[in-house]
Amino acid sequence: MMLTGKDIARLISDPSTPVFVTVHANGRRRYGYWRAYDAATGRGSCYVALPTDECDRLHAAGRITLGEPVVDPAKTTYRVRPTRTPAKPLRTVTGSALAA
Repeated sequence: MMLTGKDIARLISDPSTPVFVTVHANGRRRYGYWRAYDAATGRGSCYVALPTDECDRLHAAGRITLGEPVVDPAKTTYRVRPTRTPAKPLRTVTGSALAA
C-alpha cells in the first residue's frame, strides 16, 4: 500500500508515533518510524520507511518541520513534526464592536 501525503501527515500528527528523517553524509534522506508490536495481528516491532518524495513534498509545502539535529559523523537525524498553524479567531471584531 502506497501512502499518500494525507496519510503521512496524519501519521506525523500522531504523538504516539514519532517520525524521524535521517540525512546521510552523501545527502540521501530517509523518513521513517518505529512500528510497535501488535499482539492482535502479530505484526510490527520493526522500522518502517516512509516515501521520501511524499515527505519532501510535505516539507517543501511547509506542512512538516524538522526539529533539532542529532549529528554524528555519517548522518544527521531530525524529529519530524507537523507545522503548527495559528488558530483562527472565533469571530472578526470590527471597529464598531470595539466602540461599544
